[in-house]
Amino acid sequence: QVQLVESGGGLVQAGGSLRLSCAASGSIFSINVMGWYRQAPGKEREFVSAISRGGSTYYEDSVKGRFTISRDNAKMTVNLQMNSLKPEDTAVYYCAARGGSAASPYERAYEYWGQGTQVTVSS
Repeated sequence: QVQLVESGGGLVQAGGSLRLSCAASGSIFSINVMGWYRQAPGKEREFVSAISRGGSTYYEDSVKGRFTISRDNAKMTVNLQMNSLKPEDTAVYYCAARGGSAASPYERAYEYWGQGTQVTVSS
């Protein structure tokens, strides 16, 4: 089993920055892709970004150029640097991981999930 724990959420003004982190523990050898999803109030959870073990990155269109995903394979952590934040970025952000080697935007492709961390962007 794999456990994922997110940190770094909070309240920030529009235009500000936050850095989310996610640490994996347990059977981390089984992890290939790590990613981030978010769920805004009243909306379905949506893909934000993912990174493969080799460092290939993928972003949802609305965050391209503003968010940067990175990972440390030795520590099995994944980070999401969020800049130029907008009120519409307000959501609970979830860390996710999967054993498959291909990054995927599809929620059902990810076997492991964190509990989520709240990000609130005020206007």
